[in-house]
Amino acid sequence: MKKPLLLIIGILLFDQLVKFWVKTHMYLGEEIRFADWAIIHFTENNGMAFGMEFGGEYGKIFLTSFRILFVVAIFFYLKKLIAEKANKLYIYCIAMVIAGATGNIIDSVFYGKIFSGSEFQIASFMPDQGYAPWLHGRVVDMLYFPILSGHFPAWVPLWGGDEFVFFRPVFNIADASISISVMLMILFQKQIFNLENIQETSEAQTENKEEAKTSEEA
Repeated sequence: MKKPLLLIIGILLFDQLVKFWVKTHMYLGEEIRFADWAIIHFTENNGMAFGMEFGGEYGKIFLTSFRILFVVAIFFYLKKLIAEKANKLYIYCIAMVIAGATGNIIDSVFYGKIFSGSEFQIASFMPDQGYAPWLHGRVVDMLYFPILSGHFPAWVPLWGGDEFVFFRPVFNIADASISISVMLMILFQKQIFNLENIQETSEAQTENKEEAKTSEEA
């Protein structure tokens, strides 16, 4: 349990340190450009990952509560995987999901109370009054990588002449942690879920059945 726990703590600390720095050094909408395709762009969202929204006051409470229950459930799942000595990469992937979800939960639960607003000003830490009640904090996003941009050719249906940007969403370390873990699980699913052995076992069982059938017919 020690190494997965250290991974969770490390990602959480990195995520929160970056968010704290952005929140206390930048105003909403401010950008720091390292290149045309690598930008720190301070934005906040009320909803899900990559700036997607889950609107309404009750929607926000529901989403935050669901995240907390999800993290609790998946933490017990992680303990079960470790006890069963599951694939190590899979264990680390689940740890990364926990870290990412927890990082954004912290924003949603606490940031409305511990920070002032960032509109046209630098937010202050632990103000007399925060910008939102408990559970209504906004998730801080800042990583923006518009690697490709341009316009669709005029002959493209519906979007002809429109501007396109790839990758458009602004995200944070927590979002990246979840996305990387999912990509790793997809790329290494055979090793993680032991699909090769399952396939070999299935093929062996099929061959045995065919041999038995041939013997009966003979």
